[in-house]
Amino acid sequence: MEARRDDTAEPNSGGGVQSIDRAVAILSVFSRARPVAGISEIARLTGLTRGTTHRLVSALASHGFMAQAADSTAYSLGPRLLGLGEVAREQLTLESQAVPIMTQLRDRTGETVGLHVLDAEPSRRTIAQVESQQPLRRIYTDLGVARPAHEGAPGKALLAHAAPERLALVRRRLADAPSAQERLDRQIEGVRRAGFAISLEERVPGVVAVAMPVFDHTGAVAALSVSVPAVRAGRDELVGFVPVLREAVDELSARLGGTGAPVPPDG
Repeated sequence: MEARRDDTAEPNSGGGVQSIDRAVAILSVFSRARPVAGISEIARLTGLTRGTTHRLVSALASHGFMAQAADSTAYSLGPRLLGLGEVAREQLTLESQAVPIMTQLRDRTGETVGLHVLDAEPSRRTIAQVESQQPLRRIYTDLGVARPAHEGAPGKALLAHAAPERLALVRRRLADAPSAQERLDRQIEGVRRAGFAISLEERVPGVVAVAMPVFDHTGAVAALSVSVPAVRAGRDELVGFVPVLREAVDELSARLGGTGAPVPPDG
């Protein structure tokens, strides 16, 4: 017999919080893959009884958080969530969420931290930085400028989780240099296995860097990097930054609604 959650909680025994937990569980049933669900399916997926599910769904629908699908007994998420979603989106912009975390990462590593994205080309653009406070430090003087996505650690961290067609565009630009294509393929595969990318004076002489991708609910949307003058770090020192970089990436991904790295795409 399938286990069901107890519906006998007393009003003064945390029942209000329990109802909120159950409502959240019901709303969490819905996704792009499951935009509509009936009462029985919701009950099965949440472990609630059918009666409790029906009561909570009716209450959520009365407030606009759920809606009955046209010509059906099934339900979908409701229109009130659209307005709440826009409010959340305004507060959860990438840069506003990233800068405090980047500052903490800078303080922990002592080095410059960059925030990078892929544009539609796709090219890599650095959209924010928190500079090291050391006299000799990496400074991004090209904020917002398009750079080849395959050059440097941040671009590779993003390409490792890009859609196959976007990676194919980058590879086509290297068509005149098959060895460069093969090198990029090896590097991308290495990033997928390790979870981070390293560059040793690859794009800027005298600068080394380590980078990891940041995820929201759609996939990789940015990369965080730690950049260091080459006189102060090599591969071993960059690998040593990985644990604190991973903590920063995980925190930013969680703030953006991400759940971590998906299964790496083919390509």
